[in-house]
Amino acid sequence: MTDAFTEDLDDFSEETERYEHHRFTATKGQEPLRVDKFLANFIENTTRNKIQQAADDGNILVNDKVVKSNYKVKPLDVVTVVFEHPPYEFLLTPEDIPLDIVYEDEVLLIVNKPAGMVVHPGHGNYSGTLVNALAYHFQNLPLNGEKRPGLVHRIDKDTSGLMVIAKTEQAMTHLAKQFFNKTSERTYHALVWGHINEDEGTVEGHIGRHPKDRLQMTVYEDGSHGKSAVTHYKVLERFLYVTLVACTLETGRTHQIRVHMKHIGHTLFNDARYGGERILKGTTFTKYKQFVDNCFKLLPRQALHAKTLGFKHPTTGKWMQFDSELPEDISNVIDKWRNYTKSITDE
Repeated sequence: MTDAFTEDLDDFSEETERYEHHRFTATKGQEPLRVDKFLANFIENTTRNKIQQAADDGNILVNDKVVKSNYKVKPLDVVTVVFEHPPYEFLLTPEDIPLDIVYEDEVLLIVNKPAGMVVHPGHGNYSGTLVNALAYHFQNLPLNGEKRPGLVHRIDKDTSGLMVIAKTEQAMTHLAKQFFNKTSERTYHALVWGHINEDEGTVEGHIGRHPKDRLQMTVYEDGSHGKSAVTHYKVLERFLYVTLVACTLETGRTHQIRVHMKHIGHTLFNDARYGGERILKGTTFTKYKQFVDNCFKLLPRQALHAKTLGFKHPTTGKWMQFDSELPEDISNVIDKWRNYTKSITDE
């Protein structure tokens, strides 16, 4: 049987597009084998037809180049496949996982999702998700268009913060329309690399999948690909080499804030997928590097938190607004940058 080193990659999980990603590196002893057969050996609960369809769609890459299903895998080839739909039947097991419930009534609830929790089951994350927890604590939650109980919207695995969950079909429909029609309000707090000169601004630009790295999204300024996206940002505090901003979404594209902020030269702090885990701004001093490394250890994820959430109640029509405290990992790093800035300016 074919041998390979396997890397399980998180599925994208924000608003619209959803894909399943798999990447495998063939061993030095790999014998020539059709790429569809190679992938069928390692991806559970899928079929050759599903893999061949991915190839026909241009979604199988070897060493970052699109290949057909009859390509012969060679030693050390890096094979990536992207499925537009999950290659497995949706399975959901209720799990007794605590939920941080900010608000609850008969038709909805607001939860504060911790960083590291995946929103719904996907490849490599069949358990421990928010949906698994919801299925345990609540019965008969309505299904959204993707058969995910209760979910009106999503946030990324390593993003913390507020989410609204529908408890009835009527609430699901009403809330989903608000998100679609852009009448709901969502504000995120993000720590980004660099000194932002202006106090506020707007980033506009279609967001679509990166042509070379299918795990990233990118901005297409000419609108030739992707979907329109608008992010408004406001500077909250500056710390020499990083800036704390509030970002308000008009749209909800995959990785929207992460992509838009990188596009204007301000990648999120410690956002490994978009290069923010490197020192992008600052000095070459050893003490500074140690300081940043310590910040990375305190905050081992992108510095992004869904802080506020606003919408009309599906039953009463009353406007509801919720706010959450920054989690400890982000607030601790902000305090470190605040103290660092003060120590430098006081010299």
